[in-house]
Amino acid sequence: MGTYVVDFVCHSARLIIEVDGGVHALDQVALRDFERETWLKGRGYRVLRVSNDEVMSDITSVLERIVAALRADTPTPTPPRKGEGL
Repeated sequence: MGTYVVDFVCHSARLIIEVDGGVHALDQVALRDFERETWLKGRGYRVLRVSNDEVMSDITSVLERIVAALRADTPTPTPPRKGEGL
């Protein structure tokens, strides 16, 4: 996206999932990640970061976080008031 590479993206939900290794804790890499995330957010995307360790040891929690992020952006339909709707 732009000059950046992202791990996973769902364009319809405007959600990017980044799976990061330990190198992302280094100051230089963290600064580049921040700049990239700022650019992506400026284009309307949300970035969800998970670690390689989380993916390998607790994929269920990772999937739950992804589902929660997707639901957070999905409005809950308001039922019609009495006398309205179908």
